[in-house]
Amino acid sequence: MSQRPPLPPFTAETAAQKARMAEDAWNSRDPERVALAYTEDSQWRNRAEFVCGRADIVAFLRRKWARELEYRLIKEVWTHGENRIAVRFAYEWRDDSGHWFRSYGNENWEFDTRGLMARRHASINDLPIIAAERKFHWPLGRRPDDHPGLTALGL
Repeated sequence: MSQRPPLPPFTAETAAQKARMAEDAWNSRDPERVALAYTEDSQWRNRAEFVCGRADIVAFLRRKWARELEYRLIKEVWTHGENRIAVRFAYEWRDDSGHWFRSYGNENWEFDTRGLMARRHASINDLPIIAAERKFHWPLGRRPDDHPGLTALGL
């Protein structure tokens, strides 16, 4: 069985590394890549949708990114302990009609001993914004290291 370092128990530094790795994977918008960070039977609650296992995760993410265009995400650790990490996040996206949104939320993560995420509980709210209110302007893909995080952006 493969490992996905950093492994629990998490420190402030390793929790931040884990959150950035998750952010980078999600910003790739590659469902298969993202799914590899989760256990084969990972359980999710995402908004009001319940997802179980990697195949469902891939299908969920394909639907998500077909609808949420120009997706850019920032995650920030809220707290951590042993094998759990709580993050807050914001992402910006537009729909196929050109309407922009900033989605805010919190995620609670639980990891197995191999560093794979076994549980993910996400609560998310969408805020319609106009293009001029966007704060995430990097090219699609990984957020540049010098781009401000949520706290620096006042989010």
